[in-house]
Amino acid sequence: MRQNVSEELSRTIERLYRSESGRILATLVRLLGDLDVAEEAMHEAFAAALDTWPQTGVPDNPRPWLISTARFKAIDGMRRRARFDSAQKDLVLYLEARVNEAPYEEEEIEDDRLRLIFTCCHPALPPEGQLALTLREVCGLTTEEIARAFLITPATLAQRIVRAKAKIRDTPIRYEVPSPQELPERLGAVLQVVYLVFNEGYSAAAGAEVTRAELTAEAIRLGRLVSGLLPEPEVLGLLSLMLLQESRRAARTSPTGELILLENQDRSLWNREQIAEGVALLEKALKSRGFGSYTLQAAIAAVHAEAESVALTDWRQIVALYGRLIRIQPSPVVELNRAVAVAMRDGPEAGLAHIDAVLEDGELANYYLAHSARADMYRRLGRTAEARSSYEKALALTQQEPERQFLQKRIRELK
Repeated sequence: MRQNVSEELSRTIERLYRSESGRILATLVRLLGDLDVAEEAMHEAFAAALDTWPQTGVPDNPRPWLISTARFKAIDGMRRRARFDSAQKDLVLYLEARVNEAPYEEEEIEDDRLRLIFTCCHPALPPEGQLALTLREVCGLTTEEIARAFLITPATLAQRIVRAKAKIRDTPIRYEVPSPQELPERLGAVLQVVYLVFNEGYSAAAGAEVTRAELTAEAIRLGRLVSGLLPEPEVLGLLSLMLLQESRRAARTSPTGELILLENQDRSLWNREQIAEGVALLEKALKSRGFGSYTLQAAIAAVHAEAESVALTDWRQIVALYGRLIRIQPSPVVELNRAVAVAMRDGPEAGLAHIDAVLEDGELANYYLAHSARADMYRRLGRTAEARSSYEKALALTQQEPERQFLQKRIRELK
């Protein structure tokens, strides 16, 4: 932190970076036409804010200030380089004309992120590069957060991002929402990105809070934009799924930030408006008979949302839906979720057998939720020592503070 910047202003700028950098970068890419130039300019604009705002105060609407500052920083940088490289002069003229003819209207800024997501999900890029680049550059997740979501190392993830950016630069790929004819080809990757953003907001991989409301809100907003462009069953299914899950957010933590499991949540806190909208979208997707994994997950979320309690939940239907989901999208995480549902239907011993089978495959060996679920089965069976051992494994793997506190509490209760 700079010496002349108060802690309050420093926190304000950090919050702005966290909530606005994705939108600002997307707009700068549209204005400047280059991802690397836009990224550098954005960082310079935030640095300028640290120098300027202690004297002038934070603008009423800081986003336009940051965008305006960044675009002129970019052009100034180009001008300096043009003194030594004549090839840069044409680029400076182009950027000046581009910036002057493309003012940033609020409505267009709202669409910039979606435009950049579609660009980063261009079929010329490998699928793993599409997802990594979009989540890092557009949605503002850190390399570590994305690496955890993919269960890979940060170094591997960083290499994917570098290769994807080089491909966009060298191909070159235009920054635009594709034509209606091209939309279906990119839809799968776009939906995956939107859902990964939502998941990071719904259950943060690390940090002091369980949820990140700005990310779930942004993912739902993007889902609405995509459904407006292409109201396909799976788009409706994903939007339904996000709304149904988001409806529980207020009940998932205590006023002091402690994690509250589904079985202990105050269901009167669930957002009935979001549930109603999610169920309506789900019914529309199911009627199409062309639905897929997102719609099936939404159906599972709807069964939870419509149950009056855990005891009155239709676990038989949930197990069946997970079985169908596994057939169209095999995944160890889905297998783990089904195992937990089996435990609710048939008892902890049956659930434990399924969880052990999932862990034996090895893919979830470092996935804390797998060890936490296993510990819960042991706890319910009265096998205290094994429960404690599994909780300790889960504790060693999680980096989210409320999860850590929850697991530590469970361990203390077993002593």
